Amino acid sequence: MEDAWGTHKVSTLLANSFFLLGIGSNDLFQTSPKTAADVATIYATLVSNYSAAIADLYGMGARKFGIINVGPIGCLPWVRVLNKTGDCNHSLNRYAAGFTAIVKLALTNLASKLPGFSYSLADSFAVFNLQTLGFVNSDNACCGTGRMGAEGGELCMRNDTLCADRDAYVFWDSVHFTQRAAELGALGLFDGSMQLTAPISFKQLAYKRC
Repeated sequence: MEDAWGTHKVSTLLANSFFLLGIGSNDLFQTSPKTAADVATIYATLVSNYSAAIADLYGMGARKFGIINVGPIGCLPWVRVLNKTGDCNHSLNRYAAGFTAIVKLALTNLASKLPGFSYSLADSFAVFNLQTLGFVNSDNACCGTGRMGAEGGELCMRNDTLCADRDAYVFWDSVHFTQRAAELGALGLFDGSMQLTAPISFKQLAYKRC
C-alpha cells in the first residue's frame, strides 16, 4: 500500500479507520478456574495478551478501537441446557462481568500511554438486555435439537429442527444470535445510549478524525 499510495496517505487511512475487536468469550469458555487466584491469573493473562495485540495494531498505525467485551455467556442456550431449570449460569456471568471490569482498566491504561489512542468499550451485558426486548423467545435456539434446541451441540446442523420464525428468537443456534438480534445489538452500539458504550459511542469514534 505504501508503494502505491505513499506513507503519509496510508498512515492517514489507518489512523482514521475503525478497528473492531471482539474479545474474551471463547477464552473464558475454555477455562475452568477453581479458586479466586485462578480467576485473577486468567484475567491477567488474557488482558496482557489483548493489550499486546492492541499495542501491535497501534504500532502499525491503528488509532481507533471499538471493543466488544464479554457478555452474559451464562445465558446462552448451550449453557442453560445444563441446568435442570433452564436458568442462566449466574456464576459464569459473574466471571464474565469481572473480566469486563479488568478490560476497562486496561483500556484506560493504554489510553494514558499511547498518544492519539481512542476507544469505545461496549457493555455487552446492557446490549444483551436490549437484544432480548420484543422477542417471543429469548431462551431457546431457533435451530437445534432437544431441550432448548441445545442438546445436539453448539451449531445449527443440517438435520436439526428449525423454528417457524427466526426473527422471533434471540438465538439462532445455542451460542450465536439471530440476524435480527445481532442487528439490534449493532444499532445499539453504533448509535445507542451512553449506557451501552463508553466513553463515547461507536458512531462518535467512527467519525472522529485523527
